[in-house]
Order: sequence, then structure tokens, then C-alpha cells
Amino acid sequence: MSVTSVEKDPESLTMTVMADLDATVERAWQLWADPRQFERWWGPPGYPTTVVDHDLRAGGRITFFMTGPEGERHDSTWEVVAADPPRYLELRDADVDDDGRPNDGNAMTAFMITIDERDGGGAVMAIRTHFDSLAGMENVLATGVEEGMRIVFSQIDAVLAGTPA
Repeated sequence: MSVTSVEKDPESLTMTVMADLDATVERAWQLWADPRQFERWWGPPGYPTTVVDHDLRAGGRITFFMTGPEGERHDSTWEVVAADPPRYLELRDADVDDDGRPNDGNAMTAFMITIDERDGGGAVMAIRTHFDSLAGMENVLATGVEEGMRIVFSQIDAVLAGTPA
């Protein structure tokens, strides 16, 4: 998969990552719809993802955690706001503690994922992240999330090819 652009718009509090995939729209949707596939590409190398709950329909919830190299656990939960397979998914996100409460006042964000056919074959996946505040956006961007997204998306090729990540 090739990240083709990353656009940050502080006025609209958004960051949009666009990537080309060598897959059909339906196959690209499976990267989100199948929790085992999702585990293989979401999260940076060295931080394996484990999906706990995966209900990919409006009103559903996805909970997962990443385990760091020192055994530290990073929990997340996403509320599924909207799902229109295989082209659109909207999620509300927050890093949470073991009781499901947001950690350290992190800004809640929303993700809008679109998957469309690419001219000449394949698919285009766009992930637009919407931040609740400019301060929240600046804090998240300062953590290196743009580079992190590029790394995470680079792992999709192995999943699409059916090879180990």
C-alpha cells in the first residue's frame, strides 16, 4: 500500500491520510471487518494488537489493546457511529484505562474511513481524523502520529498478500 498524501487542516481540526491499495473495495473492507486481519496491521511494529470485542455495526463497539515491548498495555475503545460496508466507516475513539475511562484527558477523536475504487484498478482508502480541539490536535500530532500512520499502513501489503506481517 502506498500512502499518497497526508493533509493536516488546523482550521477544520482534521488530518486525512490517503493511500492506494492493490485490492478491491470489498477486500479492503475486510481489513476493518475481520478482527484477525485488523490485528495484523493496526499498531506499530513491536506493539501487537489484540482485539477483545468487535461489533462493526452502527451502535457497536470495538475494543482492543496493543502490548509494548516491555509488556505495557495500551487499551483503546471505538464506538461505531456508522457503517456502510464496504465503503464507509465512522468511529469515535479514545485511549482508555482498564475501566473504560479516557486516559490523561486525551482528546476524543472521530475517524471517517472511506474506501473507493481507484482509476486503473485497486482501491483508495482515506482515513480522516477529526480532533475535538486545536490543542488536542497539536498534542496528538506532536506524538508523531503522522509517521505512525505511515508505518501502520505499510503493514497492509503483507495482510493483503496473505503473508505474515
